[in-house]
Amino acid sequence: MATPMTARFSRKAAASAFSGFRNVIASRSFVTEAAKTISPSSDRVKWDYRGQRNIIPLGQWVPKVAVDAYVAPNVVLAGQVTVNDGASVWNGCVLRGDLNKITVGFCSNVQERCVIHAAWSSPTGLPAETSIERFVTIGAYSLLRSCMIEPECIIGQHSILMEGSLVETHSILEAGSVVPPGRRIPTGELWAGNPARFVRALTHEETLEIPKLAVAINDLSKEHFSEFLPYSTVYLEVEKLKKSLGITI
Repeated sequence: MATPMTARFSRKAAASAFSGFRNVIASRSFVTEAAKTISPSSDRVKWDYRGQRNIIPLGQWVPKVAVDAYVAPNVVLAGQVTVNDGASVWNGCVLRGDLNKITVGFCSNVQERCVIHAAWSSPTGLPAETSIERFVTIGAYSLLRSCMIEPECIIGQHSILMEGSLVETHSILEAGSVVPPGRRIPTGELWAGNPARFVRALTHEETLEIPKLAVAINDLSKEHFSEFLPYSTVYLEVEKLKKSLGITI
């Protein structure tokens, strides 16, 4: 036989359990009613926020990409960025032109995971924009900030070029090189190290190979570029999938 104290505790537990169950039912009904009453506006633009934005305008500046330039889908171009004809910017790169201009010249390539930025001003007094001229190869994981690279140069992987640095034409930076602010790499030379130091002069044959490398990467980018055209061949695979599932095309 239960004591009065035990019976009182049992009644309290049953009352609290019933109250919690009633609150759950009430909250579910409120959510259901809210879902019925709140409907999206018909004039609202339907954006897909799941993907990464490739082109980011900043104020009056909108990145410009040439028709035959290849920019990988997960590249970020922001602000005053210009990618010229035949150039290619590969996966994971970030080109942030919020403070100054960034230009990628004809048939040049910026390889995977590079970061390119530009400062307000340069310690040398030269323009602080980042300029990459024609037939230039920028190795993967490199960092460029307010520097100028003249035509037909190779920047090795993991290199860092600081503000005001200048790489003259027909020059090569070895992988992992660090060019301090205001440093000039003379034409026709090979530099390496941290900080970058002169190694030797380039041979005539080596200088001829520099633009050939840029052209070879440009040819490779065309194969990738064809897969991301608005009217690519992907629709053929979609039609095959619909037929296999019995969906009317």
